[in-house]
This record gives sequence, structure tokens and C-alpha cells, in this order.
Amino acid sequence: MEVQLEKNSPTLASLNITLVKEDYQPTVDKTIKDYAKRVTLKGFRPGKVPTHVVQRMYGKSILVDEVNSLLSKTVSGYIRENKLQVVGDPIPNTEKAESVDWDKPETLTFSYELGLASDFEVNIAELPAVKRYTINVDDKELAKTVDGLKERFAETTHPEVSAEGDTVFGKLTQDSSEFSTQSAIPTKQLKEEVLAKFVGLKKDDEVVFDIQNTFKEESAIAHVTGKKKEDIGTLSGDFTLKVEDITRMAPSEVNEAFFEKVLGPGQVENEEQFNEKVLEIIKGNYERETEALLKRDIELALLEQISIDVPEEFLKNWLERSNEGKFTRQQIDEQFEDFKKSLKLSLIKNKVAEAGDIKVEYPEILAYTKQMVQGQFGVYGDDEGMNETIERVAQGYLADKERDNYSNVYNQVFDEKVFGAIRSQISTDEQTIEVSEFETLAKGEQEEAEA
Repeated sequence: MEVQLEKNSPTLASLNITLVKEDYQPTVDKTIKDYAKRVTLKGFRPGKVPTHVVQRMYGKSILVDEVNSLLSKTVSGYIRENKLQVVGDPIPNTEKAESVDWDKPETLTFSYELGLASDFEVNIAELPAVKRYTINVDDKELAKTVDGLKERFAETTHPEVSAEGDTVFGKLTQDSSEFSTQSAIPTKQLKEEVLAKFVGLKKDDEVVFDIQNTFKEESAIAHVTGKKKEDIGTLSGDFTLKVEDITRMAPSEVNEAFFEKVLGPGQVENEEQFNEKVLEIIKGNYERETEALLKRDIELALLEQISIDVPEEFLKNWLERSNEGKFTRQQIDEQFEDFKKSLKLSLIKNKVAEAGDIKVEYPEILAYTKQMVQGQFGVYGDDEGMNETIERVAQGYLADKERDNYSNVYNQVFDEKVFGAIRSQISTDEQTIEVSEFETLAKGEQEEAEA
């Protein structure tokens, strides 16, 4: 066997493979003998089919299969042993493949087109410092969060007289069409010019309104009448609501019941402890957000500072071919820059992993999956029976080959380990900012990413 790499450019190469009969014939002969032992043919006892009969009937297909298997192993082995930065998949040269005479095989020649990334180095310590933000969470932010929690866990009351923001319940009718249904009308969904009609109502009061000129959005008409959205155009004229009940959401009082709703039972004993716990949660949430922003900025710094060339046309052709019509060439062209960034980032991470001998073992994958399961089910603590259940669920999740869960978790663990290695080497410019500044910054970066 002869394998030669012919570089056509810094990012394109041809891998030429020449096979002689001694490379493939022993395996072909062995496979034919195995077939002879297993195949069932009329006129021959099981396991007694002569090899020359198998050769005549199946010889060519066996030869093709074994040669293709040998080629696949040879290509992947050469790439691995020579540490080629291959992008995309090797593409067979169809002209050379079609010229092979499988009826008179002797010396067989094949060629594969390879897309390569240009050589590059990753010197993380030499990268410029990346900004890392610490958010100053003050009493104002705490008060805002607590007010939001009071609204979230609001209590339902039933006032005697309706006010703006209430929901009015009752029987909705229209005499002219004999329409009748139980309904609820949230005053928040009413147009400003008709709101006064629904304020000051008491039980058994009646309010008459035009169904098409009362609500801010058409979807509210469907909600109030119970009609399908496509049918609300058939409704017209005045409807009458006879009030049966009024509900009002009142912000929750700050008491033990509120503490339990927010944090769970037995977590705090008083408002001071509650505020401390909420402040801790706020800081933790912002810490995760700043870490996510830091990760994004580090990745951008890597892409900006490390120059990598890739064969763009080769990759576009490969994407079009490998996706089998799922994407048009125009869609590939439009999304190619994002794909190229992702590809370059993957190449950089792989080089960091190779330099740091970063590997992912099954126990790490299982531990990560167990944490994920615990988070999804809200299970914490160290209960032996529950731990066994979680481990069983985690193992089952990883065994789901249809969703390729194992590979997905592997990639997440690998990404975290590599990022940890990069994070430990890169210098950061520490900055403390206010919440409002961070929100403006995060919004600006999101708009820039979407542009």
C-alpha cells in the first residue's frame, strides 16, 4: 500500500492511496470462506458451499466492501497519525473511483480531497486582557426584586367594587343573537376610552359594551366569548355582562407564608434573613450572567487574535452534499460566517485540549448527567434511595442513542473543561459596575450579535 499527501494549497490537499492485491486479497479470501460456512444455497448442505461458488456469486460485492472498509481505515488512520487539521469530511474523487475495474482487480488507485485548516498556535497568556464584570447589587435592586416577588406571589381578593386592574366575572349575553356564556373580563385588556364603564361595578350590576370596540387586541375577544380566533369577525354589536364576582391581585404580605412560597419551608425565620437570602440569590444569578458574558468575550478574543484559514468553497460544497438538500446553497452562503466562527473555535479548543492533555472520562459524564437530573427534578440532599434512582435515570438518559444524549453531554463536559483551562490562563480586566450599566451592556451586545 502506498499513501501520499499532495498539498494543492495551504487549505486543500489530495490523499492518494494505491492498493496492491496483497493489501486486500487475504481479507477478501477470508470473508469468502466465512460466507461459504454461513450461506444457504439450494443443492448444497449448510456450511458446505464451495468457495468458488461463493466467489462467482458474491465475489465482486465482497471485494468492493472490503476495499471500501480498508480505504476508510487508511484515510482516518493517516489523518490521525499525521495530526492533520481536517475540516469537513474527506471527499472521494469519483472519476478515479469509477475508473476501477472490479472484474480484473490488481493495483487499485483512489484519491480523496481533504479540506485543511491552516497552521496556527494558541498562546493564551499573550492574549489581551478580557473585561470581567462584578455587579454591585445594592438595596435598590433588593427592594425591586422583593417587590417583584410580592407581585409574583400575589394573593387573590374579592372586593365589593371594581377598580382598574381587576378582573370582572359574570354572565355575558347578547339578546339579538341568543348568545350566552360565563366570562371573565380583565380590565387590563380594555381600551382606555371604555375603561370607566368597568370601574365602580358591584355584584348584579350590568354593563353594556360593543364587542368589537372594547378590547386592545382581537385575541381578547376570543378569550372573553370562548369563540375561536377565526370566528370573532362574525361577532358584532352590543353585549351585556351581569357581574357575579370581582377579583383583585394584591401584592403578598411579607410574612412567614411569603418566605415559604419564595424559598421553601424552614429556610428563614424573619425578614432580615429573607433579605440576606434573596440578596445572595440575586448575586448568584448575576454572577452566572457575567460568567456567560465573560465566556462569550473570551471566545471573541480567541477568534480575533488567532488567525486560521479554512477552505471556504470546499466547506460550502461539503455542507450542501452532507445535508442532502436540507439547506439550499443560498442558505449555506448566508449562514456560512457563523459556521466558520464555530468551526475555528472548535479547532482552537481542540488544540488547547491537546496541549493540556484534557480528556473526558465516563464517570465525569455520568456525574454531570446526575447533576442535570437533580436540577430538573429539584432533588437535593444525600438520600441513598433517591441517589440510586437518579443514577438509574442518568444512565438511561445517556443510553438513548436516538437523541445522541451521550455525545451531547460529552461535548458539554469537554467544553467546560477546556474553557476552565483557558479561563485559568487568560488575564482579565476586573471592573465593578451597577446593575443598570450591566443591563445596558448586555442589551447592546445582544443587539450586536443579532445584527
